[in-house]
Amino acid sequence: MTEHRVAISIEGGVADVRLARPDKLNALDPAMFAGIIAAITELEATPGLHAVVLSGEGRGFCAGLDMASMASAGTGTDLATRTHGLANDFQQVAWGWRTLGVPVIAAVHGVAFGGGLQIASGADVRIAAPDARLAVMEMKWGIVPDMAGFALWRGNVRDDALRELAYTAREFGAEEALALGFVTRIAEDPHGEAMALARAIAGRNPHAVRAAKRLANLEGDAAAILTAESAEQAALLRSPNQIEAVTANLQKRPASFTD
Repeated sequence: MTEHRVAISIEGGVADVRLARPDKLNALDPAMFAGIIAAITELEATPGLHAVVLSGEGRGFCAGLDMASMASAGTGTDLATRTHGLANDFQQVAWGWRTLGVPVIAAVHGVAFGGGLQIASGADVRIAAPDARLAVMEMKWGIVPDMAGFALWRGNVRDDALRELAYTAREFGAEEALALGFVTRIAEDPHGEAMALARAIAGRNPHAVRAAKRLANLEGDAAAILTAESAEQAALLRSPNQIEAVTANLQKRPASFTD
């Protein structure tokens, strides 16, 4: 999918997805927006997919909006129109990773500014390089984060810190990002760590992993979550993959799941 600014390779049920505009630090132009949405749509329809690693080619993850390109193109979109469930096209490039049926791990290096940080925040897990640079950059341009950032950060990022960063657009590093909840952990080789984690996830019962993501995505009162938890567990108990998980553990061998 390099013609759409996104490259995808899949092996062993793990998709290695890379933003592919390295000469512009993977900045978001109309083609990049279209490419990311197309990639999410393709992955949603991919059979046997167990996990996704999302990264950027070249010197950084994503520098955010390519302001010149977006200004010349115009938005071309009614921001009020929901084109992908809860999200509009701009939100889908970040929100779509959260709603994808399998876990997504973002490997962040170089910069993750503005929309780039929001895209990374759509992942279930974010692994950052020690020298990664991040920013809720939108206020620099006189706008607010509008690619699902606030919905994705809620529950992860400390509220007062998020407000400060959104109001000021100041840059911060990986250690501060870890302390505040923007990233999950720091690694010298974030892509390698992300791939190892994705392969570990791919070795688990895929039906249970997808069920766990559905539960993790739930919002609402405790009663609704508890009911959903019971329903997911009832569907898993005594299913062939659940029996295989138990049997493989007892026999001390790798499990062989069907999907």
